[in-house]
Amino acid sequence: MVETIRPTTRIAVIVAPSFNMSATMGFIDPFRAANYLDGRAYFKWEFVSESGGLCISSNGAGIETKALTDLSPERPDIAIVSTSWNPEKHLTDRLGGTLRQWARSGATLGALDTGAFVLAQAGLLKGRRATVHYEHIDAFQELYPDIEVVENLYALDGNRITCCGGEASVDFALQILQGIHGSALANAAARYIFHDRLRGPVSMQQPEGSEPLGTLVPATLKTAIQVMEAHLENPLPIPEICQHVGISHRQLDRLFAIYIKKTPALYYRDIRLDRARGLVTQTDLPIAEVAIASGFASQVHFSRSYKDRFGLPPSQDRTEGRVPFEYRAWPMHRKPKT
Repeated sequence: MVETIRPTTRIAVIVAPSFNMSATMGFIDPFRAANYLDGRAYFKWEFVSESGGLCISSNGAGIETKALTDLSPERPDIAIVSTSWNPEKHLTDRLGGTLRQWARSGATLGALDTGAFVLAQAGLLKGRRATVHYEHIDAFQELYPDIEVVENLYALDGNRITCCGGEASVDFALQILQGIHGSALANAAARYIFHDRLRGPVSMQQPEGSEPLGTLVPATLKTAIQVMEAHLENPLPIPEICQHVGISHRQLDRLFAIYIKKTPALYYRDIRLDRARGLVTQTDLPIAEVAIASGFASQVHFSRSYKDRFGLPPSQDRTEGRVPFEYRAWPMHRKPKT
């Protein structure tokens, strides 16, 4: 019996300045491992950028890239856009035209981290399911209401595939590898790179109860924070939050002092401002609307609080601070779906 050799799957990874190096290399590594383990060129990939040359990532390391204009006429089987900061700045006429041409010819288009913004801006995700890094989900929903945004590690919708980035990029690639060459090779590749389990497309970016470093935060404190995060636009008085949790104001103050190192009121204000910063720097919503969406009745109060937390007013952050790393607020607190 003659073994059928599958043709090589060609992958184009399109990067832009300040892309996430870890997510991008994590995505490629399972394909490298598969090639090595079977001694066959199952996958071939190229790193591409608008103008070619050295492209510097967000951690300061860089990779050499081929210019879009230097690509062979044959379209790739899979094209992945990998961006991080300022995704709205990276769609050029040439890139948009290339992506749309590949889409028309049947290529699978995908994205890592904030790359879905580029695909959406090019009109290539309308009516599809997609995901981005959780920090950017609010902005993505505001900008592209015609896209079904999910908070999963990755979303597979036919020939449109998106991933939130980070270590999830490895799971994303292994899922693709499994779909093309089956579970045996995907398992072998996962073992080779010491990835001990494959998280599927239903896995969430922020699993409830996750404590990555093993810090045990009391359930009452978690509940209080969840109540706050569920009421960012219409903040609740702290006594009402205490009633939701079933503890006294003094007990809540004590828990926040021990585990958060802030008062409940200051923490609540800060997570509303964290969300506001995402909307200020990642959307064009009027500042007055951002203030209301973040639970501030007065724009003056909002601007003063914003400057107090981030060192510059929202109007200046929008024009000058999009997005210097050292000023970022972590984590971005999500507005829950209603």
